Amino acid sequence: MVRSSTPAPPAHRTSAPSQGAGRSNQTLRAVIAILALSMGGFAIGTTEFMTMGVLPQIAEGLGVPEPQAAHSISAYALGVVVGVPVLSIFGARLPRKGLLLALMGAYGLFNILSGLATSYEFFTLARFFDGMPHGAYFGVASLVAAGLVSSEYRGRAVAGVMIGLSVANVVGVPAATWMGQTFGWRSTYFLAAAISLLAVILVMVFVPRTPRDPDVKALAEARDFFRRGQVWLTMIAGAVGFGGMFAVYSYIATTVTDVGGLPASTVPLFMLSFGLGMTVGTWLAGELARWSIAKSLVLGSAGSAAVMLIFWLVIPGGWWALPVLFAMTAIGSILVTNLQLRLMDVAGDAVTLGAAMNHAALNVANALGAWMGGVVIAAGLGYRTPALAGAAMALTGAAILLFAFHRERSAKRP
Repeated sequence: MVRSSTPAPPAHRTSAPSQGAGRSNQTLRAVIAILALSMGGFAIGTTEFMTMGVLPQIAEGLGVPEPQAAHSISAYALGVVVGVPVLSIFGARLPRKGLLLALMGAYGLFNILSGLATSYEFFTLARFFDGMPHGAYFGVASLVAAGLVSSEYRGRAVAGVMIGLSVANVVGVPAATWMGQTFGWRSTYFLAAAISLLAVILVMVFVPRTPRDPDVKALAEARDFFRRGQVWLTMIAGAVGFGGMFAVYSYIATTVTDVGGLPASTVPLFMLSFGLGMTVGTWLAGELARWSIAKSLVLGSAGSAAVMLIFWLVIPGGWWALPVLFAMTAIGSILVTNLQLRLMDVAGDAVTLGAAMNHAALNVANALGAWMGGVVIAAGLGYRTPALAGAAMALTGAAILLFAFHRERSAKRP
């Protein structure tokens, strides 16, 4: 009776440690894979923003005025705009890991060609093609990362991919700017190519194979996506409103030295301030999104305009502009995150395309802001004036958002 009242341990108890170990190993593999994907984001973030830090050296090396050299920034941004729908739609049926490797491999190749360019025209063309994989990589990498974890952790997985972009502006861009000033602007692009190669290796080794999806209806989703009025209003608001920041940032190197009176060696510190602001703003954006996406966007646009006016006032004082640039970037990052959430909310079934098209809209902002800043500089108004142009763009973006939200509320009324 005593033996019968003491049953043997169930079989499933003996397997619990191995099951727990299996789950831990699976989680560890997912984390490593997401970090590998984020290295691609680090390469893209470094490449996208490092040109601003060495723009005077590029202009001198290619023998063109700085506003004309800034067209290469616009060319990269336009490459992103073209590449997002083309590569996202036509690459939708391809195996995702192979597509990621091809996109990042092309990214490294065109960075090398940029560093080898001997003419302004060739350099600008190389920058255009280098921008094409940008948005498609983030869209596909986000899908892969989300598929590596359970549904409750998908948001964190996607954020893990995007963190590479923020870290790039804290570490990669200041380092690339210093390298370009020390060893020549061409070394900046060779460094970016090396980072891209490292990302290719990490993705190849640590990211699991993902089969293609034969049932995806990319063209049908794209048609529905681009027929939505709120989609267009959101993208236009992002392109115009967020472009204000790039009107300032595209010429930050010369603004700091010629208007602020600081030596060129201080430019990497301003690039670091930009990156730190982006990191803090990205974290703050998540908290504000829980409060209200709409209010975060409108208030963020108005706040961005106010900070640009302050930048215009303080930049002759040199170092006083450093914390203002930090605040400008932090507010800009609030706009980036909430614009992405807004675009996904109004995208219908095409959520993936919506996430990717946010990068297209923001790179239109990059191109538009660099162009607008160049216009006022070429008009002889000086390197201080792009801050005023940026403030006007930010206020225009806020007005577009207010119109979009008013129209949305009107459509919901009985």
